[in-house]
Amino acid sequence: MSVFELRVALTTEEFDRIVAFYRDGLGLDPGDMWTDNGRGQILYAGRGVLEILDTEHAASVDQIEVGWRVPGQIRFAFQVPDVHVAVENALKYGATLIHEPVLTPWDDLNARVKSPDGLQITLFQVASTSA
Repeated sequence: MSVFELRVALTTEEFDRIVAFYRDGLGLDPGDMWTDNGRGQILYAGRGVLEILDTEHAASVDQIEVGWRVPGQIRFAFQVPDVHVAVENALKYGATLIHEPVLTPWDDLNARVKSPDGLQITLFQVASTSA
């Protein structure tokens, strides 16, 4: 048996603000929208990948990207073509900067923001496009 798709479902009381953040602030592509019994919006984020980290590795990544251990079980990570532009746009749509872009030991450029709904988000630019 194979899995064909991974979806993460967020529940929020600030639907319009959060949709705008992920759609416009981070550039996710809108898909179907539901308006019966409340509202729902599909947003596509390229290929979905599930990373499972033990607490030691999560602490190591946090130390590299932020400088300290950040609490929370879930963190989104989005590969972007230009991490500086992505951070600027995310901040414009309500994100809070946790740490400016840093060059990682694996030679990617990573930045950490917190979404308006409080989720940790890593924005990363792969080495082949890092500047």
